[in-house]
Amino acid sequence: MQDEKKLKSLRVALYVFGVIFIVGVPAMMMVIWPSGWSWSPSQPEYEQMIMGIYITLGVFLIRAAKNPMAHASLIWFTVWSSIVHAGIMLAQAIVDETEHANMLGDIPALFLVAFVLWYLMPKNDGAH
Repeated sequence: MQDEKKLKSLRVALYVFGVIFIVGVPAMMMVIWPSGWSWSPSQPEYEQMIMGIYITLGVFLIRAAKNPMAHASLIWFTVWSSIVHAGIMLAQAIVDETEHANMLGDIPALFLVAFVLWYLMPKNDGAH
């Protein structure tokens, strides 16, 4: 993919993921599919913390969409923290069979976010 096309796609992806983090994560955790996006038994304090972190990240990803290269470190943080978060959750879901639904829910979603942003980020920024 050409650099200019990738940058345009990166802007769109940052905006879309930002909106998903702000609206989609809370909706998935609380209403749409709690078993695939939360842990059992329900832990409201933990879930509020996670939603707060992802909503905040979503706001900053939307802001970064205007000028992605000025926010390269935030984008690489999103890539790597998504990989780490999903990796830890995957290990926990493998061990704890009550969490297997997460292997079809938030775990692949986080790996997808990481892959898309990694693929679209210019590799000459020196931040990865």
